[in-house]
Amino acid sequence: MTRTRMSPTSRIASGAILAGLIAAASLATTLPASAASASTWDAVAKCESSGNWKANTGNGFYGGLQFKQSTWAAFGGTAYAPKAHKATRAQQIAVAEKVLKAQGPKAWPVCSKKAGLHK
Repeated sequence: MTRTRMSPTSRIASGAILAGLIAAASLATTLPASAASASTWDAVAKCESSGNWKANTGNGFYGGLQFKQSTWAAFGGTAYAPKAHKATRAQQIAVAEKVLKAQGPKAWPVCSKKAGLHK
């Protein structure tokens, strides 16, 4: 049997595809099964903070989803950033999914209804 050799370019492309598949599989396993859509979280943020994921208005609530500091810390947000407004949108959503699973949509009593957020 003869083996054909892959060109260096083919090896690099194959490696990149494999890395992408591994990353996608990893993401898929870290999102909870009940994850709300990104557009739903954007709607909650639009209601809570006018869609400003960096919101810090001095009212004791932070980020696009207006986390209380105690909630941010209790659900692991400080692993991403000291306060929610310093975290990325994706990081805020990751913490919000944990809050949603534990507390349900009542964590955002007005905006969850407007945005159609469900547990």
